[in-house]
Amino acid sequence: MAPTSRSGEVRAAGAVVLRKGQVLLVHRPAYDDWSFPKGKLDRGERSPVAALREVAEETGVRVRLGVPLTTQTYPNGPRTKVVDYWVGRVVGSHDVSGYLVNDEIDEVDWVDVDKAQQRLSYRRDRQTLRQALGTGKTTRALVVLRHGQARSRKAWHKDDRKRPLLVGGSAQARAVARVLEAYGVSRIVTSSSTRCADTVAPYAERSGWPVTSTDRLSEEDATAKAVLRIVDDLLHSGEDAVLCTHRPVLPAVYDAVGIPPEPQATGELVVVHHRRGRVRAIERHLG
Repeated sequence: MAPTSRSGEVRAAGAVVLRKGQVLLVHRPAYDDWSFPKGKLDRGERSPVAALREVAEETGVRVRLGVPLTTQTYPNGPRTKVVDYWVGRVVGSHDVSGYLVNDEIDEVDWVDVDKAQQRLSYRRDRQTLRQALGTGKTTRALVVLRHGQARSRKAWHKDDRKRPLLVGGSAQARAVARVLEAYGVSRIVTSSSTRCADTVAPYAERSGWPVTSTDRLSEEDATAKAVLRIVDDLLHSGEDAVLCTHRPVLPAVYDAVGIPPEPQATGELVVVHHRRGRVRAIERHLG
């Protein structure tokens, strides 16, 4: 879910970025410590989006997020620091030699994981590293997305398939685009109904990935058999994917994925981390 900061809390996010036998660490001169790239959330920013941004800002490396890790909570002066972490996998170049050091981060280094246990300055980070290493091989994400807020059926007297998003729904779609980017989604599949197609449109425009639109995910035409085929294809595609559909179709999607159904709000994303169809972790975020 989108983070809700309580009074006295400082919300932050970051990633444990791994490659074969190594982890990406940063040195902060102000604290003279070694840690994972992380930073505070901007106002209204979702944690996965902040994690992606902070890794890029502090290391120059682009990543996609894998499975979520245990949230760190610890004292931060008179307040409490709450940091959400994910396993991070590099998208593109691993090279950090061109990073321009600054007053905030003066060293970025790929460190062998055994040496990282000694170099990390905090016990909590050493625990998080052990957890990240224990997550195993790289996973993929299947994001199950319910379309954004749309005009009510009572107020819409035309073909229901053409019922559009409200202004709030369009804002949700833009927020959804940022979250999908964090998980490196490269395959977009949606119900052909306008309210679904328009929910994934900002991400398609932002990313350049093509959209597959199908009646088989619409309220009118979806069947359990058709949904099962679509989900099975996405789970075994080797890609990070998003599937956008409607509330009445969601139970069939959950059943096809093999997870228990739960209420899903308009614009909400359920991120299913899996390896070859086997579910490893689930997280939820509001658009």
